[in-house]
Amino acid sequence: MFSSKEKFKSAFIMKIETQFGKSLEESSLSDKYAALASLVREAMTPKLVATNNSYLFNKERQVYYFSLEFLFGKFLDQNLIYLNARDMCFSGLRDLGIDLDELIDCEPDAGLGNGGLGRLASCFLDSMASMGLPGHGCGIRYKYGLFSQKIIDGYQVELPDNWLREQNAWEIRKPDKAVVVKFGGDVSCVFDGPEPRFVHENYLPVLAVPYDMPVLGYRNQTVNTLRLWSAEAVNRDFDFASFSRGDYMSAVASKYQVEAISEVLYPDDSNYQNRQLRLKQQYFFVSAGLQSIIRRFKKGGNDIRDFSKLICIHINDTHPALAVPELMRILVDDEALGWEEAWEIVSSSIAYTNHTIMPEALEKWPVELMQEQLPRVYMIIDEIHRRFETDLYAKYPENPEKVKGMSIIGDGTVRMANLAVVGSFSVNGVAAVHTEILKNEVMRDLYETFPEKFNNKTNGITHRRWLLKSNPGLSDAISESITKKWIKEPVALKKLNDLKDDRAAQEKFFSIKRACKERLSDYVWKHNGIKLDPDSIFDSQVKRIHAYKRQLLNALHILHLYNELKEDPKKEIHPHTFIFAGKAAPSYYYAKTVIKFINVVASLVDSDPRISEMLKVVFLENYNISVAELVFPASDISEQISTASKEASGTGNMKFMMNGAVTLGTMDGANIEICEKVGQENFITFGLSVGEVLGYYSNGGYNSYYLYENDPRINRVLNQISGKLSSNVPSDEFSSITRSLLEYNDEYFVLRDFDSYCKAHRLVDELYRDRARWGSMSIVNMAMSGGFSSDNTIAKYAQEIWKIKPVSPQTDRG
Repeated sequence: MFSSKEKFKSAFIMKIETQFGKSLEESSLSDKYAALASLVREAMTPKLVATNNSYLFNKERQVYYFSLEFLFGKFLDQNLIYLNARDMCFSGLRDLGIDLDELIDCEPDAGLGNGGLGRLASCFLDSMASMGLPGHGCGIRYKYGLFSQKIIDGYQVELPDNWLREQNAWEIRKPDKAVVVKFGGDVSCVFDGPEPRFVHENYLPVLAVPYDMPVLGYRNQTVNTLRLWSAEAVNRDFDFASFSRGDYMSAVASKYQVEAISEVLYPDDSNYQNRQLRLKQQYFFVSAGLQSIIRRFKKGGNDIRDFSKLICIHINDTHPALAVPELMRILVDDEALGWEEAWEIVSSSIAYTNHTIMPEALEKWPVELMQEQLPRVYMIIDEIHRRFETDLYAKYPENPEKVKGMSIIGDGTVRMANLAVVGSFSVNGVAAVHTEILKNEVMRDLYETFPEKFNNKTNGITHRRWLLKSNPGLSDAISESITKKWIKEPVALKKLNDLKDDRAAQEKFFSIKRACKERLSDYVWKHNGIKLDPDSIFDSQVKRIHAYKRQLLNALHILHLYNELKEDPKKEIHPHTFIFAGKAAPSYYYAKTVIKFINVVASLVDSDPRISEMLKVVFLENYNISVAELVFPASDISEQISTASKEASGTGNMKFMMNGAVTLGTMDGANIEICEKVGQENFITFGLSVGEVLGYYSNGGYNSYYLYENDPRINRVLNQISGKLSSNVPSDEFSSITRSLLEYNDEYFVLRDFDSYCKAHRLVDELYRDRARWGSMSIVNMAMSGGFSSDNTIAKYAQEIWKIKPVSPQTDRG
């Protein structure tokens, strides 16, 4: 970044003075952070320009990854590591009396994502840049993130996540690249040439302004781009006449109506207005992104008919599925191509990743809503539907129900997953079992119709963020043991297997783990006022709160364990710390009740002085990347306990194993592949299999009430829930939980897996007491985690789907 420490110090002081008009002594901590971030971004900019020039100059095939979420976390520390400038900056700032870690703490987590979907997208962009692959991101520049979660009296309370309160130091606003996105209005057919054309009139124009964020590759010359779109009024002036009349709200109403599109991630869709807003968001960034890509494509002197030869559009889940009709609209209406020619380009340009195996979660939009907001796009969807349905009736003339199930429009809705499959050349699942369920269950008929499209690409995580950056102590120890080769070639971690029975290596890794536990314990004491025992088992379940992820099963077991310790004062267990974190959607009241239940159990455990020496339960509020970077390195147990067949893949399971945690999980999603990699002896399994769960759903035969009546442990904990667990909690507080388990027959088999889960935890206690055995298990998990690096995943996407190859930008090109 700078040739010497002294030059860096001079540049830093100069940046403070020129950017803020202050001396170094007068500047605040946030000023110093902004100045350093600005210097880092400026160091990246020549690489960004050179990278884009290389792609354009060499006419490289590029991929654009469309995702409604990109969950990066913080950028400063990672960018310094990737530039190989952290040590120099740390030393230079120390000379100036500044602590680099304090500046890093100043940076807010970017509010651009919520969970695994967004984190996956960020890992993928990281890997593409670090592998020198021409790939970019396209999303929305949300002014507010999902929400900032506070836990008050055990309840989740949502506050605005105003992450852009201070200027985002990493973005570059590009107003000259803005495009117009059209909503509402009317469509008329005009016959003024050999072919009729459609004219969109009386629409609401929304200006989409791009903000480019550089995505830096690890110690190479590549800087790709994440382009985020912000919604602005075409005419940004307010209505002066209304203002003059004193009608202040009307004066700015249209401006705020437009800006609401990029205001917040996942607006609560429990009302019509916000449902409408979600649809607008999805079309907004898809339309803006495609317009921008095509404009740049044509600027390079390319023929639009060669679009699919040089461009691949990848849609991350169904949120960007409107890319299919929008690209058709641009090609047919704006580029004047015929339908068949346009469809050939679209269906050979777009690839789709599916992220859910729950049919009820497959996105659908009411026809009326789409007609109202996107009249021309809906016309194109209707034509795609008509042509596809005609082909299906020709193929399956005697099976109208089969045709109906695959149709794009049905039951008054547009089925976005069906649209994505029909309009894509590739459809991939994100774990082997997930892909098989798609092919054999959820999308069976579509798979039979398009078998060549379906493939699997198991998810991955970037080891540079989740090991190199998050766990520097462990990273250094690994590099000392097997060299630094693993940083660029993650499969090299496999060499750690040679150390699995080396007691000295085990003890070294144990000491690093304990230091990570102490770091997390300090955080918990500061934020929760709870003292944790770093010598206890740190058992973590950190993820979105949802019924199928079964945080409830974990909490019920803790209550059962509390009962056992209460009844038998002589019972011995290794001290155990249960860590929960995650957000529930604001309108998902069942999930919010589970959060309250976890916190009530935590208080119950803590109220008994003897039991609280052996058990601790803590719920970390406002789970984000920064919190995750503390939890993963500190954890001994990775709770991956979703109902088998429900979790598409999971990526938290990979982050935990990379940091030496042992998975306690069902055979679901990527858990199956992790177990295969590490061996059954290094993975703790429990619960129903995928086949058993699907069998119950198909054939029935499950009776949760029978378990309630015949298992005294289950009977007791459910009776406790129905009574008064705490004097501060009404007796009916958790009635929704007991109803879900008994009246509605336990949809996610919490009670069915309860006994198996209890046995698995007894095994954890037994294994952890055998220090050599646990040390070996931990090392094997670290060693095999390289197979789940996103570098490996992206290499498969690049070769098998995107057909892109690495490029080495030349920073000295004119």
